[in-house]
Amino acid sequence: MSQGNPTIVLVHGAFADSSGFGAVARRLVAGGYPVVAAPNPLRGLTSDATQVRAVLDSIEGPIVLVGHSYGGAVISTAATGSANVRALVYLAAFVPETGESAQSLVEKFPGSTVGESLKPVPLPDGQVDLYINPAVFHANFAADVPAEEAALFAITQRPATGAALGEPASVPQAWHTIRSYNLISGADRIIPPATQEFMAQRSGATVQVVQGASHMVFVSHPATTVAFIEKAARESAR
Repeated sequence: MSQGNPTIVLVHGAFADSSGFGAVARRLVAGGYPVVAAPNPLRGLTSDATQVRAVLDSIEGPIVLVGHSYGGAVISTAATGSANVRALVYLAAFVPETGESAQSLVEKFPGSTVGESLKPVPLPDGQVDLYINPAVFHANFAADVPAEEAALFAITQRPATGAALGEPASVPQAWHTIRSYNLISGADRIIPPATQEFMAQRSGATVQVVQGASHMVFVSHPATTVAFIEKAARESAR
């Protein structure tokens, strides 16, 4: 590996797992970057961020922290106060302000299909696990991913609790003090592009829009995603 490259930490969102980062991770490793795919339990924003923060604290040297979808909310909290995180990269992701939740942000502008796409599974403790209904996963979550591949992602998706998506950020968000980058998916049917653009403008992020991209922009456009992450890595080293 090249000397001096930051570690790239990848954090998946809801209705997904780290396997979706396969093509991105392969390219980053080939480019000389250490890569860690941090587990995201999808149980609650504060507890999820605490687990990701434990991973961050175990890594020596600079970090570029990458979050997809709900993972964006997680990294915004996990990186607060971190001395090692040099850049935050949001991939079709939530970038909340303190007091905002993924649920409140997804409802801010019209265009999201997430409400009609959810398939709830009640849990014994009174909570509910939320999945994307496999029947609409391809159309609503991964429209620009080949159908067979999207079907596999639907099968292997991991649920988020309703509490996780509804829990507001409760600490000062890291994007106020750490440089941020937003890769916006231009045809997103989960987080409307207007919502992504609002959050990016508010945070003062460096922005790139991938026209026609679904919510799984990092799967359908891995080369573009990697180039964007590498840009964040280069610029954060200055």
